[in-house]
Amino acid sequence: MDILNLFWFIPLSIFISQIVNHLADTLPIYRAITPAPICLTCAETYGYFHYFSFKKCPNCAQSPAKRRIITTILFIITYVLVFLYPPAYSGLFLTLIIISFLSLIFIIDFEHRLILHPVSIAGAILFTVIGLYLNGWQVTGLGGIIGFGIMYLLYLFGIIFSKWIIKRRGVVLDEVALGYGDVNLTAILGLLFGWPRIAVLLFFAILMGGLFSAVYLLILKIRKKYELFTPIPYAPFLIISAIILIYISTPQ
Repeated sequence: MDILNLFWFIPLSIFISQIVNHLADTLPIYRAITPAPICLTCAETYGYFHYFSFKKCPNCAQSPAKRRIITTILFIITYVLVFLYPPAYSGLFLTLIIISFLSLIFIIDFEHRLILHPVSIAGAILFTVIGLYLNGWQVTGLGGIIGFGIMYLLYLFGIIFSKWIIKRRGVVLDEVALGYGDVNLTAILGLLFGWPRIAVLLFFAILMGGLFSAVYLLILKIRKKYELFTPIPYAPFLIISAIILIYISTPQ
């Protein structure tokens, strides 16, 4: 594509990043798409100009969250890189749609340890359409079913393990190893990549999650802040693995 297209591609990345930021701000709190930005400090609505230009809230003078600025910068970098190096598997525009949607899940799960069911449903519809286009109905359907099945078994194992720990050690665990949102996320990623790619994705996610957990817990132990069964968000590793798989996969 002509390099001059970057002149409209960069503004597009900024615009999409603000939509993702807005949804990440409001969906976990209000469980609905609000028509206008809402200040998370004073809960008052304000105009899109203030929101898009990173101005302070006109009602309480609260500065924009750092995450909004970081997300915008990362979106610009990501859109430019995908523009320059589009993957063979899903091409330029489908890749940007996929990454933008997964970014919303990533932010919400990282900040709230939460994968919302309406977001998962929207993802299932979106990724089914993309999966059917890229892989056909058999590969897409198998990917969704097997991805859900594998992660659901791990989810059940996590519940059984938690109950065993509670009984054995007499401790109360606030969270299980995997949440049901992780099961839903794996299912919709299975729809996107199909079978057997979803198995490769899970291998990468489990490997990265294990390595990160080991390093993170070691740091906590060195700093003497370690707590037994410290919860770690798992969706980010699934999403990072999905982006890796987009680039190493080839079209059917």
